[in-house]
Amino acid sequence: MKKNFLHTISFIATVTLATALPAAAQEGSSKLIRQGNAQYKKQQYADAEASYKKALERNGKSMEGNFNLGNSLYEQKRYEAARQQYANAIKTPTRKENAADASYNIGNTFMEDKKWDESIQSYKKALKANPADEQARYNLAYAQEMLKKQQQQQGGGKDNKEQKDKDKKQDKQDQQNKDKQDKQDQKDKKDQQDQKDQKDEKEQQQPKPKPSKLSQEEAQRLLQALAQQEKKLQEDKMKKTKGTPVGVEKDW
Repeated sequence: MKKNFLHTISFIATVTLATALPAAAQEGSSKLIRQGNAQYKKQQYADAEASYKKALERNGKSMEGNFNLGNSLYEQKRYEAARQQYANAIKTPTRKENAADASYNIGNTFMEDKKWDESIQSYKKALKANPADEQARYNLAYAQEMLKKQQQQQGGGKDNKEQKDKDKKQDKQDQQNKDKQDKQDQKDKKDQQDQKDQKDEKEQQQPKPKPSKLSQEEAQRLLQALAQQEKKLQEDKMKKTKGTPVGVEKDW
């Protein structure tokens, strides 16, 4: 099981000469592929790309030329172009394993683009061509897990949106209720103030007893004087009613 699987590329294929081609064309193509392989190993991927393309100009059906050109494009992160070259390599493989390696690398290009479903199909093809490829098996499991997470996130995103909409609606309702309550509180406060003002105004209109300026002793003496005066008046009244009664003369 490889660790940095996204950047693991299958080996540079060795050149197999096709007997159907003229000897000069075969030699020229194979020489350019060897040149590209050397440049590839030095991580001179753009130069290797140029060499592989020249080789393919002489032999466009070269599995090695297409496969290795795909590798050089892959390292330059040109994944779509690399896929096309791997697909060309699958059409004319020299060995069954070559087709498996090309499908595996196609799966890697899809994985780089986070196209999990497409990468899964590619790894399945690689395993069908080479069931012993543990790297393809590992990448297949990884892509399946990532696809599952993606689907969950998309589903969760929908749920989150619905929840956000629901929360937004609730917040709006809460704000409306708050505004309504604030208005009611203001009204109640105003009514209470109006009632207080009316009460104060009414109290101001009613005469109020003035506070006495007499001391307690002075008030006591005043009460005693009033009591004596009242007693004297009563005595005078009694005097008026006393005396010798006038007799009524008899008519003899």
